[in-house]
Amino acid sequence: MALIDDKSINTTPISSLGEFGLIERLTKDFKCENKTTIKGIGDDCAVLKADTNYRLVSTDMLVEGVHFDLAYTPLKHLGFKAIAVNISDICAMNGKPSQVTVSVAVSNRFSVEALDELYLGIQLACKEYHVDLVGGDTTSSLSGLVISVSVLGEVATEKITYRSGAKVNDLLVVTGDLGASYFGLQLLKREKEIFKENPNVQPDLSGHDYALRRQLKPEAPTKYLKILDKLSIIPTSMIDISDGLSSEALHISKSSNIGVSLYEDKIPIDYSIMNLATEFNLNPISCALSGGEDYELLFSITQNDYDKLKKDPDFTIVGHVTDVSEGNNLIANDGSLHPLKAQGWDIAKE
Repeated sequence: MALIDDKSINTTPISSLGEFGLIERLTKDFKCENKTTIKGIGDDCAVLKADTNYRLVSTDMLVEGVHFDLAYTPLKHLGFKAIAVNISDICAMNGKPSQVTVSVAVSNRFSVEALDELYLGIQLACKEYHVDLVGGDTTSSLSGLVISVSVLGEVATEKITYRSGAKVNDLLVVTGDLGASYFGLQLLKREKEIFKENPNVQPDLSGHDYALRRQLKPEAPTKYLKILDKLSIIPTSMIDISDGLSSEALHISKSSNIGVSLYEDKIPIDYSIMNLATEFNLNPISCALSGGEDYELLFSITQNDYDKLKKDPDFTIVGHVTDVSEGNNLIANDGSLHPLKAQGWDIAKE
């Protein structure tokens, strides 16, 4: 039975809205009524009042065929990734993770031993990030594997960082480097296609450990928060880079009601990724802007904090905040301005 089978009714394809437009449409009429709800939908985490601190809550799903392909994704790596990418949301609020719940839906093609592998990866991530697995659910699936993770954390009220605090003349900072995860995915897809055409050919992934690790086993950016804390820096705004630098910069722009300017020559890209970009005939800057799944942090700081981190190789100043009237732009190497565009998520087309 179709969800709507009356041909006379006008219907809007979900793909026309995109992920963020869909969320905004579905939740625009929901109002928070409880005094303990400090922040609801619209940031990396919900923020709840808890004694003297804030409690952080975030939920994410990984769906087989949409977010991962088991043809080239080891279950142990997938389990680790499922936890790490959720902890990244806690980091984006300047918080510390504490507990997770994990729910899985599995089809009958999965054995007990396969789920053992998945949960071994989950256990390794919990140990790595010092979080406790405190619950979850299991159910059957008719279409493969689905993993849903909820993560809880906390942050001192004076250190909470939203997407909405950026001010004109603030500096925009990125942790680590960008684009590697996207190229790791391209490598895996390429070798899968070669294998499908000739199963006797073994995958050739040698020399690409960094890109593959960034795709298959990304690390949550917890270490950067420790550095910022030691430097006595509280970002004015922050977001994790899950959908590409451009998309996340636009989120900060919208939430803070400001403009952003990013400089092409400042975007950090690992040298090995530059070589891969040449091999795939792709623009590495475009991939850093729109590739996604880097799970680094984009944040803004006041200019007074510039001297504190300017020599730290973990951080790169990639731009600055402008008045909202100036729009959101990428400043190319030749000085020309190009409007930032977000690729983000699109619902799978049937």
